[in-house]
Parts: sequence; C-alpha cells; structure tokens
Amino acid sequence: MAEIVAGLGCSHAPSIAHAYDGRKTEAPEWKPLFDAFDRAEQWLLSLKPDALVCIYNDHVDQYWLDAWPQFAIGVGEQFDIADEGWTPRKFPPVPGHPALANHIAEQLVANGVDIAVSYRQVVDHGILSPLPVIDANWAVPIVPIEVNVIFDPRPSPARCWEVGAQIGAAIRSFDRDARVAVIGTGGLSHQLTGPNFGRICPEWDREFLRLISESPDRLRDYSLDDFARLGGDHSVEVVQWMAMRAAIHPDSKVRFTYYYPFQLMGYAIIGFEPPARQAA
Repeated sequence: MAEIVAGLGCSHAPSIAHAYDGRKTEAPEWKPLFDAFDRAEQWLLSLKPDALVCIYNDHVDQYWLDAWPQFAIGVGEQFDIADEGWTPRKFPPVPGHPALANHIAEQLVANGVDIAVSYRQVVDHGILSPLPVIDANWAVPIVPIEVNVIFDPRPSPARCWEVGAQIGAAIRSFDRDARVAVIGTGGLSHQLTGPNFGRICPEWDREFLRLISESPDRLRDYSLDDFARLGGDHSVEVVQWMAMRAAIHPDSKVRFTYYYPFQLMGYAIIGFEPPARQAA
C-alpha cells in the first residue's frame, strides 16, 4: 500500500520564478528564501518519494471562463509548461503519475467529491514556482490537484479540508508500494489589486503558520472572507495548505519552517513528518 512520507507547504509566486530563471538566487534579497528551498529539496529527496501530489490553484492558464471546476485533477503522462504571458519557461514537460492520479480520482468520486479530470493539462507558477527548487531535474512525477480560489462560488476552507482528507485516504488506499509527498502551494498574505495593493500581513502569516502546525482543525472555522480580511484577497490560496495538512497524518510534526515577508507577499515554507517518519 502507498505511504504518505511528507507534507510540504510553500508559497508560490511569479517573482520566485523570475528570480530563479534570472539566476538571482544568490542575491542578498533572495538567498534566504532559496536556501530554505534547498533545505526542503534535500529533505524531500532524502525520503525517496515516488510521487508528489501537488495541491495548487490555476491562474487562468489551464481553466478559463467557459468552465472552471471547483476541484480538478490531472491524470496525464506529462504536463506542458504554461505560457503565462512571457512565453513558456524553458523546462521540459513535467512527468505525471497516471496510475496514482486515476486512483485518487476514482476514490474521490466514489466518496462524494465530484472532481473534474483533465487528461491534457498545462501547469503554471502555482506548481512551477517551487517545483524547480525542490525537484530540480523532474526526478519525481507529479499529480496536480487544482482548487478554485478564483471565481465565485468557491469552496469554503472547511470543504477544502474535507477534500484534503479524502485525498489522503485515497493515496493511502493505492494498492502499490509508493512513497508519496503531498505539497500545498499558495499564499501567504498578499493583495494584488485595489487600494491595499502590496499589503503584507506578517502577524497573520505567523499566526497561520502556528495554527497549521499546532491546531489545524481551528482553521476550518475560518471563512474565505476571514482569510481575505486578515491576509489580503489573494491570501485565500492558503486553503491549499489546509488540504495538504488534512491529507497527512494528524499527528505529523513540523520538521522545519521558514518565513520571509518580502516585496509583495509573505513567503513561507513548512515541512511536516508523519509519525512513522519521526520514528524512523
């Protein structure tokens, strides 16, 4: 049976991609963040995962106004690089894990999660901000799972938690020996429109990191409006962190955490180890 060996929460942003592609990772303002990503990569790859289940949100690159699912999963053999307005980044397609992805999709539908299934898909900075710095050579195939945080009506934080728990159960029921890491990307605080453009909320970011570490159940009591008020309209992406946290063992402990309020958002990385890994 499959085993979830790690959970990872991390911010995603085009700025991370620009710094990486522009070879600015050693610049003083970026080096602390990329050093933290290096630590995350060393830790993750030491666990020898067979798949990375990436819970993220699309940014109008795969989905559009004609149809935007609440939840969607990619089941393809590979995922092309999205053109986000400045030509696709110069990476080969990201390998998929169709067997695990199809199993998760089947289990979710069987248990009441009417998830959309994408057989052909592009991935954008929701995945490609962190992926090159936690799996530099595409050594580990991915299963992308998209959450709608763009267009109303959107799933509530409580619903995202429930779906995350179902994702974890589906992974563990996969009838092959597989080591799986679950990654939730997005957030933390940022506001990209309106009079509060550029606002960062370090106090709330740190409180969110504390809650997801120590009392994640309490986050189900928040609404999307709460998250928007506390961290900016676009901080609602933290529901993807919640889904990741719900997918892994409830007694998982924090292996490391890093927080850096910089430029237009609060950047953070946090790693969780399930109890079996802690005892190993």
